Amino acid sequence: MSNPAGITYGGMTNDIARRVSEHKSGVLPGFARKHGTKKLVYYEEFQYVEDAIAREKQIKSWRKEKKRTLIRELNPKWDDLSEGRFEE
Repeated sequence: MSNPAGITYGGMTNDIARRVSEHKSGVLPGFARKHGTKKLVYYEEFQYVEDAIAREKQIKSWRKEKKRTLIRELNPKWDDLSEGRFEE
């Protein structure tokens, strides 16, 4: 998730539609609400939760620019990938 200033928030969920909705509505306190990370700019899907957790830890260990490069490779315009997808 990202905000207009390019601040990113990464996490793991078993329900991406719910989690995107929580970001967009700002219902949960913490980093995401404080920084307004409401745009889904990157995501990966995994069959096994252990793989998702390992990938989250890997990405979180990276420096900011490496994370931004990963996003730009698959979403060069930083479009909101949730638009028209995870609607309830």
